[in-house]
Amino acid sequence: MSRYAAFVLLLALGIEIHLSCGTEVSVKDNDKLCLYANLMVNFSVSYEVTGNKSETVEINLPENVTTDGSKCDATSSVLKLNFGDGHSWSVNFTMNGKMYEADSITFSYNLRDSAYFPKSVSNETASVTVKPHIKDVGLDTCYSCRSKEMIQSDLVNQTLWNVLIQAFVVNGSKSENLTSCAADVPTTPVAPTTGNTTATTPPTTISPTTTPSPTLPPPTTGKYSIKTDVNGTACLLANFGLRIGFKQGDKYEEMNLDPNGTVSSGLCGNKSSELMLVSNTMTVILTFANDTKKFRLHALNITAKTSSGAVFSEVNSNLSLWEAAVGSSYMCNKEQNYTITSLLTIYTFDLHVQPFGVKKGVFSTAHECSLDDTSILIPIIVGAALAGLILIVVIAYVIGRRKTYVGYQTL
Repeated sequence: MSRYAAFVLLLALGIEIHLSCGTEVSVKDNDKLCLYANLMVNFSVSYEVTGNKSETVEINLPENVTTDGSKCDATSSVLKLNFGDGHSWSVNFTMNGKMYEADSITFSYNLRDSAYFPKSVSNETASVTVKPHIKDVGLDTCYSCRSKEMIQSDLVNQTLWNVLIQAFVVNGSKSENLTSCAADVPTTPVAPTTGNTTATTPPTTISPTTTPSPTLPPPTTGKYSIKTDVNGTACLLANFGLRIGFKQGDKYEEMNLDPNGTVSSGLCGNKSSELMLVSNTMTVILTFANDTKKFRLHALNITAKTSSGAVFSEVNSNLSLWEAAVGSSYMCNKEQNYTITSLLTIYTFDLHVQPFGVKKGVFSTAHECSLDDTSILIPIIVGAALAGLILIVVIAYVIGRRKTYVGYQTL
């Protein structure tokens, strides 16, 4: 029996390892390793179909790819991964002194491939080029980023995670040293600003508090939605005003997210949904988790441009906020603030979100936060009234007894 259990355990571990290994490739020059990559990429592509409509498909970069077209030079290199019927994903790297970075990512996709693009009206091979956030990587190190990074363009959204890349391998041997992305840098969760200290246990549940005196006017409430395709109904809804407060060194700064000019994008899934908001001053990525019974805000990634022009970036991937039953929405009209990390605080206004189970493009019945829920006042008022009534009866009884006692005194 123990052997069988051990076999089942090993099999389960093997399946988990297989699912998380991603796409791994090694590029060689003169039989020496010159470029290494192990990563996972998802493509969300919108394309035109018959009937003057559009469809959106999800494509995962497969494990089996070829590296034809990849090359390694002294100060530049190209990683090109080819898959399917004429599809490719390539990254251009350049070296600058003792550092290197990714200049661009190009995704080319063949719309004639009915396996990926059924009913497509186009027979062309389309391509999109974007700028990733892979920079300032040490020469003899691997770039590592376990966190998800979504790169948006008009028709294609690319999501990268579990990334491990060394674009310039020294002496044919992959380095064990890592340059981690900002989203992976560990931060210590801070206790809620209510004054109560509790032990930190995953996931982090941060209680909201009321802000006594905001330094900025309340932000404008934005209304955001994610659709399965251009003509489809919404699969994620979010309305809120957002202000962030962050600390760099000894300087504390706050800024509001302006919905005007903010571009929203994201993904809707069964277990995880994502909303990405990009404005001129900040990028906000909210990741929601679904455990089949309840949903919650699981991760928050914020990158902002400070007043001095510097870039501020913080992430917490261990949250448990805005929790409600799947099929309902979460709402809190009152102002709240949450300490996300020791350096980042967010303030929400007129919050209403539903990342799963949206029907007919409208919010379902809302689970209200404790600040909004006035139903708790009813039993308090009734209890106070009953207590007051009982007190009056007791006082009247005591006064009556005293009068009766005085009336029967012996003369």
